[in-house]
Amino acid sequence: MAASPTPKTADFSGRVVAVAYSGGRDSTALLHATAAAGAEVIALHVHHGLSAHADAWLAHCEAQCTAWGVQFQCHQLIGRPAPAQSIEAWARDGRHAGLQQMAVAAGADLLLLAHHQRDQAETFLLQSLRGAGVAGLAAMPAVQWRDGVCWARPWLQQPRAAIEAYIAEHQLAHIEDDSNANPRFARNRLRLNVWPALGQSFPQAEASLAQAATWAQQALDLQREVAAADLQRVSDAAAGLNVPAVQALSAARASNVLRAWLHGQTGRPAPASLIDRLQREWAADGQWPCADGQLRLYRGCLVWLAPTVAALTVPSQSVNLASIGLHVQADWGGSWSVEAVASGGVSLGTLRGLTLRARTGGEQFQRTARSTVRSLKKVYQGAAIPVWQRDGPLLFFGEHQLLFAPGLGLDARLLAGPEEAQFRLRWLPDR
Repeated sequence: MAASPTPKTADFSGRVVAVAYSGGRDSTALLHATAAAGAEVIALHVHHGLSAHADAWLAHCEAQCTAWGVQFQCHQLIGRPAPAQSIEAWARDGRHAGLQQMAVAAGADLLLLAHHQRDQAETFLLQSLRGAGVAGLAAMPAVQWRDGVCWARPWLQQPRAAIEAYIAEHQLAHIEDDSNANPRFARNRLRLNVWPALGQSFPQAEASLAQAATWAQQALDLQREVAAADLQRVSDAAAGLNVPAVQALSAARASNVLRAWLHGQTGRPAPASLIDRLQREWAADGQWPCADGQLRLYRGCLVWLAPTVAALTVPSQSVNLASIGLHVQADWGGSWSVEAVASGGVSLGTLRGLTLRARTGGEQFQRTARSTVRSLKKVYQGAAIPVWQRDGPLLFFGEHQLLFAPGLGLDARLLAGPEEAQFRLRWLPDR
């Protein structure tokens, strides 16, 4: 029985459909079936440059597309894996980036990939052997949006035998990648050494393991829904993650919401070792390296700080902020935001002739009209402003009168009168 290349509800009218096309058995069948469905198809080929046959594969794919009247694009990877990087990871990352780039350039918002039921079962099994959590056991999603492009795997429920039958029925020529016989790669070892015995002992292994991945995907969706609800109660865009509120949750929900929050901050899955360490150590203020940045806990709030530009060596600068909008300070790694407010601001004239410089010690600051003038250090401490929220330049009116301090705002001694037009300042780091 021939495999169906796309969901029955797919509507190709007026759209370009991209197909990831390596020239192998599975992608050849998918490209042929999609073109036969009447779609305007573009085949996307990634030339990894890792095999001596790569140029021949490219020529085969291009010739096949010409014969079928299908558009063809190729992206060639440049360079080689880093010393500590696996070839598989390097090739996968480069392939994904190349496919995304080509799909966007072609105006295709749908990219089809030929992974099938056996691929899904293998992924689930490999992730299990690596001790993966629910996200890993969920294996490959059927649909996933990446920067405006829908990556779809319409054949995840199709057995490998159906793909082979389609190839035979239509007598399609395809490439056999010799690297698939190399036991150096974990997936190849699974296919060559484990799967034959597994299939013989458990004939339903392919379908059963793929179904287990489907259950894991549902569990992952539920985890994300619970995390989204919990994040609304325990996190704040400005303050960070409220650790006491997280600790009040059950252990499972606390771990779940912490993973979700870290992923939202860094854009990467958090290592299990970091989750465990945080939950052991966050009884006291501290800091932890995380995703090229740093996690910091201060008075019950956890924040992630991306790498920032160190501005302590930047010399003093004159600046004019007497206009509404953003004023970029590239040397300081941030921008000033100036906006009109009804009260609590400074006059436009005050924003002319300002001086930017780093803290040198001894600066004085008055937080409110009724408070006393104190050293800036003591004002920071009294207001419980974390050290990392104090980063950025100080802004002076003239040479010596402090006007603005990051984390505190405007000095009360320079606030505008009630009948003056008023403007608020904010320092926005590049993070």
